[in-house]
Amino acid sequence: MSLETILSSIDSFIWGPPLLILLSGTGLYLTLRLGFLQIRHLPRAFAYMFKKEEGNHQRGDVSAFQALCTALSATIGTGNIVGVATAIQAGGPGAMFWMWLVALLGMSTKYAECLLAVKYRVRDKNGFMAGGPMYYIERGLGIKWLAKLFAVFGVLVAFFGIGTFPQINAITHAMNDTFSVPVTISAAIITILVAAIILGGVKRIAAVSSYIVPFMAVLYVTTSLIILLINADKVPSALALIIESAFNPEAALGGALGFTVMKAIQSGVARGIFSNESGLGSAPIAAAAAHTKEPVRQGLISMTGTFLDTIIVCSMTGLVLVITGAWQSSDMAGAAVTNYAFSQGLGTNIGATIVTVGLLFFAFTTILGWCYYGERCFVYLVGIKGIKLYRTAFIILVACGAFIKLDLIWILADIVNGLMAFPNLIALIGLRKVIVSETKDYFMRLKTNNYSLDDNEEQIVNS
Repeated sequence: MSLETILSSIDSFIWGPPLLILLSGTGLYLTLRLGFLQIRHLPRAFAYMFKKEEGNHQRGDVSAFQALCTALSATIGTGNIVGVATAIQAGGPGAMFWMWLVALLGMSTKYAECLLAVKYRVRDKNGFMAGGPMYYIERGLGIKWLAKLFAVFGVLVAFFGIGTFPQINAITHAMNDTFSVPVTISAAIITILVAAIILGGVKRIAAVSSYIVPFMAVLYVTTSLIILLINADKVPSALALIIESAFNPEAALGGALGFTVMKAIQSGVARGIFSNESGLGSAPIAAAAAHTKEPVRQGLISMTGTFLDTIIVCSMTGLVLVITGAWQSSDMAGAAVTNYAFSQGLGTNIGATIVTVGLLFFAFTTILGWCYYGERCFVYLVGIKGIKLYRTAFIILVACGAFIKLDLIWILADIVNGLMAFPNLIALIGLRKVIVSETKDYFMRLKTNNYSLDDNEEQIVNS
């Protein structure tokens, strides 16, 4: 039995009904318990992104917008370009519908986990904010072994999951396919750039992300919209196909073999979570570094990340793939499918160039964001003395990622992502009353213009 076969079996088990039910169930519970907060307060959340917080005494390391961009840098990446293509090829167009649904529910999950990150954050020995699931699991639930387990899985995701292999592999092969740049050259250049930035810490990562992410997201979405406008007559039928094949793939796809409702759900949910990371517990690590004194406020800002990532960017990719029929290309995989779709949509190779450039920057910033996430998890486990060791190991793994088989990369990434989700979702369920209480208290104070908040941070020293 090959390694790929063994890992595929493990992947199917982890991403089976238990985790799918836990992910969607947690999101559904929070959505109902918070009164569809992600819909009712989405305009307020976007307004908060650009509005300075009153009475904020600079508690944090970066601005709320930079914290969001750091989180987005880790989410808007290969999942939006390669992951969507992989999901639709594996589960049919119906996978897109399940990506939308898991994103809608995931917005409440992202809100809750980022709220808790700010509420239970602490300061490390160097004076930087430290927060995320490991801290709210330990300080909120009081289960330190579960917090350490999350941190271990977080490091594994950074090293072998979202953080390195899928990103560098996608960048180097896309550069080779589109611009004929040798994989070794691209790998070397990216590794050097990553090293130069991550050695500057979270502030440098946040600064780079706050420039690259908004610019590339606008460029990518604008290009997608142009394709959709050119093919406007095909959009209604594409949407109908996505919805119909989500529930009856064989009928929708003309009796095509291999497409089932379960496969559409599994592909859509797994790739959706890979892309927006709601429930994984990654975004809270960035949210904890934000200049804010209000956990709910940062939770609202952070949940927009899931909306932007999946409802906007992934939808653009998915619709272009379905409209052009590129998803049915059996002789192509990964970024090549999306390149082909955009070239067909625009009727010129400029489409492939834009996808490749977008992939280059999206994946690059994902590497930066996940380096920070993994570092915070590693520091939680061994203290700040381990930062240099972690960064060195991360840089080495980035250099190696270009030379690993694509199928094996996605399977490995899915496995470690799923493992990371379990401790975080347990914490969200265990701290559900805190989430609801904090939310009610904030909006009550908002109505009465009473912004006073007790300082719940504590100073800690990491050895």
